[in-house]
Amino acid sequence: MNGSQIVIDALKQEGVDTLFGYPGGVVIPVFDALFKEKELNVILNRHEQASVHAADGYARSTGKVGVALVTSGPGSTNTITGIATAKLDSVPIVVISGQVKNGVIGTDGFQEVDMSGMTRTISKHNYLVNDITDLPKTIKEAFYIARTGRPGPVSID
Repeated sequence: MNGSQIVIDALKQEGVDTLFGYPGGVVIPVFDALFKEKELNVILNRHEQASVHAADGYARSTGKVGVALVTSGPGSTNTITGIATAKLDSVPIVVISGQVKNGVIGTDGFQEVDMSGMTRTISKHNYLVNDITDLPKTIKEAFYIARTGRPGPVSID
């Protein structure tokens, strides 16, 4: 099983029926797999910031955890305002962003950003996933953290 299918299966395990996103770069394989998925309603926005704000609005209106999926680099940085808003307003969202390959992290690779560092103070928790086998556990934990205690945003990079 590939990382894309692992992400989709983990989201379905958490009861996700709708997610918001903007495809690009390293997350194209996930969006390709989502295209074939009948159980998940994927709403494509015209900008990553819109995806996070839509996930926030979805969470506020449904009581469920909102989900946004974006690519690495500028796709990730475009989510910052939405993540901060969710933190300040105690809205449970999970933002999944792409990242460069492990061997490229720390080398100023194309579209590499330190999303964990940027979201440290504006999220309840953040993850940098280094092994796809950690994805199911990470996504499960992220949803738990987002919706328990004081609700808020969790970033998975």
